[in-house]
Amino acid sequence: MTRPRVGVAVLTMGTRPAELRALLDSVVKQGEPAARVVVVGNGSSLPELPDGVDGVELPENLGVSGGRNVAIDKLREAGDVDVLVDLDDDGLLIDNDVFTRIADLYAADPGLGIVSFRIADETGFTQRRHVPRLRAGDPMQRGLVTTFLGGGHGLSMRMLDEIGGWPDQFFFTHEETDLAWRALDAGWKILYEPDLVLQHPRTSPARHANFYRMTARNRVWMARRHLPAPLVPVYLGTWIALTLARTRSLSGLRAWFGGFAEGVRKPCGPRRPMRWRTVLRMTRLGRPPIV
Repeated sequence: MTRPRVGVAVLTMGTRPAELRALLDSVVKQGEPAARVVVVGNGSSLPELPDGVDGVELPENLGVSGGRNVAIDKLREAGDVDVLVDLDDDGLLIDNDVFTRIADLYAADPGLGIVSFRIADETGFTQRRHVPRLRAGDPMQRGLVTTFLGGGHGLSMRMLDEIGGWPDQFFFTHEETDLAWRALDAGWKILYEPDLVLQHPRTSPARHANFYRMTARNRVWMARRHLPAPLVPVYLGTWIALTLARTRSLSGLRAWFGGFAEGVRKPCGPRRPMRWRTVLRMTRLGRPPIV
């Protein structure tokens, strides 16, 4: 098999130019260079970019999903990328062999669709929410999983050609799980590889103003789009109970239930429920699609 060629996509809102430059410097320092690097300004102008980096400035913010789909289309134009690596603009590659390891993983397994990085802060700490499995006590446990981390990951371009890209209408939150469920149903593997590290500041997802609303809306949309009918009420009922137990903010709960209602009444795209054998496969991997 020809060695996979790695392309890099970075989405930026233009608010972190220093962090973006540091990230791009860490990309340039990789021992095995990327075949192509694209930075998408999501409704923002771009700073001066290093030589060899392509920039795309969008007139409006298309959200995480829409912006990343623009990057995919840009990388497809050249036709010289086999694996896409998405990186947060405030992340940092602390090792110089990341692309070499990714190419090795995809060369060794043609059925590998997604590789999830480990997200760690500057002290090396990985938040529980950044471990893509239910049993998240050991962030160094490598293995096959059912979802992946949006901040740093690899995507097979062949897989994207087969299953499609990010769900545009999601804007942000749960877009990774939507893509992951489609990948699993098409037979692709998702690998969590903790030795691939993206250094990223420790943050809370609730810092985004629309977090609670969009989290609920998109979760309902995922269920409507992808779950077999008997699992839809089970999945949504589980998350209602978990949200009530975990959320201490009354305003957050109001926003969450407002988003839930929005997810029920608004169109979410075509319904293509996953096969029951995919449900069984996800269960064997430790996360059935009811939680």
